[in-house]
Amino acid sequence: MPVPALAGPPGLALRGRGTGAAVPRPPAAPGGSGRRTGLPRPPRISGARRLFEQARRAWDRPLTAYYVILGSSMLITVLGLVMVYSASIIKALELSLPATYFFRKQFLAAAIGAGLLLLASRMPLKLHRALSYPLLMGAVFLMVLVQVPGIGHSVNGNQNWLYLGGPFQLQPSEFGKLALILWGADLLARKQDKRLLTQWKHMLVPLVPVAFLLLGLIMLGGDMGTAIILTAILFGLLWLAGAPTRLFAGVLAVAGLVGLVLIRTNENRMSRLFCVGAIDLGPKGECWQAVHGIYALASGGWFGSGLGASVEKWGQLPEPHTDFIFAIAGEELGLAGTLSVLALFAALGYAGIRVAGRTEDPFVRYAAGGVTTWITAQAVVNIGAVLGLLPIAGVPLPLFSYGGSALLPTMFAVGLLIAFAREDPAAKAALAMRRPGVRWKTMRRRVKKRPSGER
Repeated sequence: MPVPALAGPPGLALRGRGTGAAVPRPPAAPGGSGRRTGLPRPPRISGARRLFEQARRAWDRPLTAYYVILGSSMLITVLGLVMVYSASIIKALELSLPATYFFRKQFLAAAIGAGLLLLASRMPLKLHRALSYPLLMGAVFLMVLVQVPGIGHSVNGNQNWLYLGGPFQLQPSEFGKLALILWGADLLARKQDKRLLTQWKHMLVPLVPVAFLLLGLIMLGGDMGTAIILTAILFGLLWLAGAPTRLFAGVLAVAGLVGLVLIRTNENRMSRLFCVGAIDLGPKGECWQAVHGIYALASGGWFGSGLGASVEKWGQLPEPHTDFIFAIAGEELGLAGTLSVLALFAALGYAGIRVAGRTEDPFVRYAAGGVTTWITAQAVVNIGAVLGLLPIAGVPLPLFSYGGSALLPTMFAVGLLIAFAREDPAAKAALAMRRPGVRWKTMRRRVKKRPSGER
């Protein structure tokens, strides 16, 4: 016997296939368009928001810091080699040297530094901590040796060089920065494990006296620029150790007072201070370097005059391949080139902060924070001097300027950051999955065995 249709409002009865059951459906939209209004629509995401979310997810991946540190440091080094070659040709010819003289020395230092970077990135943390004390004692010994008459040599008025024979020379104070970071990180980590950092005397002693010893040896040679960077490293370590505001402000006040006295008692340093923001050469030409650095940046425009086409390096700008290489980069590569360099340093610094902030190991946190403070502070001091915002301190741009003594310890420090990024547990797991053998075995475990008759 046929089943009569169920009565109901029109549009709400839908017979099931093979049954008489009525299946409700959402009402049609007004106007007879046939659209269903009962189902909620997913929210639309704008293009900018979508890109932001994708970038945030990419940055949160375990290996992001590892690749950012490695990639940005290598790009800075390679670009620095190109600019050293371009900026040093005229200087080499002035000294009756081959045009590639400074480039070949920098390339050799970069090759050795790459080996040091690889070594540091593969060394276990225990070995890094064990090397901190010998490195500190070796740096102090060499810095004392610099002050011995007949052994140490003066360059541009600073007594901080040791000649190794032939064209090679060494600046021990650059290695003193690395030594202070490793030794200070190991010291603070051991004190934190013993819960001693809650007492101010354990936070300051012996870290501050040893740092003042290094600062005193540096200032005996007259190198205030390196002393500023070493002071920044000391403040970075104290900040990471959780120094209270009063203690931190006290050390900062003492350091500022000593720096002011050293500046007021030296005519050369006073003239550098007065040249901040200068737009003319001065009555005696004391602001020559600062003003010509601005000229170089201003003449670069948006995209520069091209590699090798700088005018200021033809005897107008002193130290075009060392302290003021950023000005030559601005003249030849323009605003686009200088912003690219700034972006690479910003990425390197931010990745270092991420490594220091995500670790549970106190030694890794202090060492990574110290290295990041060193590189970023030195970059800020160098670029700020070129831009006329800070006094000329005579420090090189890390990984970029000419100078093997500065390049070698800096590349070793970058290797430390890479090693610390690899020590993260999530990064270790991700790196293990990328090994061919591990990936093949993992894939074999994940594939279910099919029945013999299934195709």
